Amino acid sequence: MDENLTTLTHELHEYGVAHDADKPDRLDRLRNLEPDSAALLALLVRATNARNLLELGTSNGYSTLWLADAVRANGGRMTSVELDPARSAEAASNLDRAGLRSVVDLRIQDAADALSRSADSQWDMVFLDAERPAYRSYWPDLVRVLRPGGLLAVDNVLSHADQVADFRALVTADDRVGEALTPTGAGVLLIVRHQ
Repeated sequence: MDENLTTLTHELHEYGVAHDADKPDRLDRLRNLEPDSAALLALLVRATNARNLLELGTSNGYSTLWLADAVRANGGRMTSVELDPARSAEAASNLDRAGLRSVVDLRIQDAADALSRSADSQWDMVFLDAERPAYRSYWPDLVRVLRPGGLLAVDNVLSHADQVADFRALVTADDRVGEALTPTGAGVLLIVRHQ
């Protein structure tokens, strides 16, 4: 990560924390990823040489910047979907500032729709940071769209354990995948699709 991007991500993290501090309704918050979780995901993108990445939940693009920088280093591209057009526009502006806009296809789209329209084994990596109550319904497509050996990273599994308990039970019971929980940030569940 170059100095410009380091400065920008630091600025956006501080902005996100301040923005969310006085918002009682979670839907009004940016709900950005924690910096240590973002760094972990960027490292995993590089380590797995992911070139086709799907992010479900763009918000203002904080995590998108980390992922885009890493996927660009691998010679790849990513798609990031968000329901809120204003947030997607913020993300586009932040990506422009970082010089990463050409690496990211931003879409105003529902996560379930993005998954259902994805081809089998299309993605090397998927980052899931969307509406947690829907994760269980996403599961069949999440497994289908990951390439064998592909990585699914799910945020907030410790901070909102009750909201993802049913989803985690599905993952644990599915012999097509392996999993590990990292207690970084709000808790990142890493899931690898077996061959």
